[in-house]
Amino acid sequence: MARRQHGVITWQQLLRLGFTPDAIRHRVAIGRLFRVFRGVYALGRAELTPEGWWMAGVLACGERAALSHDSAASHYGILRTKLLRPVHVSVPAVGRRHERTGLVLHRRRAVEITRHRGIPITTPECTIVDLAPSRSRDELEGMINDADIRGLTDPERLRAALDEMPAVTGKQRLRRILDMRTFRFTRSRLERAFIPIALRAGLPRPLTAQVVEGYEVDFYWPELKLVVETDGLTYHRTPQQQAADLERDQRLAAVGFVPLRFSHGQIRWEPERVEAVLADVARRLRAAAY
Repeated sequence: MARRQHGVITWQQLLRLGFTPDAIRHRVAIGRLFRVFRGVYALGRAELTPEGWWMAGVLACGERAALSHDSAASHYGILRTKLLRPVHVSVPAVGRRHERTGLVLHRRRAVEITRHRGIPITTPECTIVDLAPSRSRDELEGMINDADIRGLTDPERLRAALDEMPAVTGKQRLRRILDMRTFRFTRSRLERAFIPIALRAGLPRPLTAQVVEGYEVDFYWPELKLVVETDGLTYHRTPQQQAADLERDQRLAAVGFVPLRFSHGQIRWEPERVEAVLADVARRLRAAAY
């Protein structure tokens, strides 16, 4: 039983296996059981793997508990730093529960629970939503990408899960991030949105849909040898698509062009940032021409 539970076992499980309270206390005294949390013991050795710590935290909180928040993200491998303590556990909102040293309890009325490597845990979608209020946009995008790479969830499933969830903190912020990275303009709307940004940056009106060095590019300034490509649907770009984009940018740079790449979401929601980059590049290219 302890082996299935990453080296830990509870007082109640030992009782059900036939051990008396005195027998349990005796094994603690002689070093065959090591207390991890109240009512939860490591079997045979005090040192635990990360999974052992997380499982012990869940077992200490009862049958309907689940690893969640930072601890769940660490267990899924979508948090870049592996956090062992404190252990974050979600528990039912009903009933009285006392805080326990080394545990952070999140009381909630309902939560989607699954198992990952034998540990009860909030679903990947729920875990990302739980962390949305406290993490930076870059960290959240990293978690979404890592979850996708690991086959835990993908942006489409995550967006669908958001639509099914009740109003929770972080839900709207996460939806906005997903929209920014999966948003795509039509060709005409892209031009109507991007060209005014380029004009405000001090660039002349670009040529559109031109063939440069054998590649059709979105926006082109021949006098500056500046090329701008725009990407929609950043998530789920295949390795072949990414390789083709790299090859295109490298080929253009090798023959003297300056290739820039913006996402449709940046053009839609971050036009000031796009404008600033274009203005800086335009000043540098004009200065280099004289």
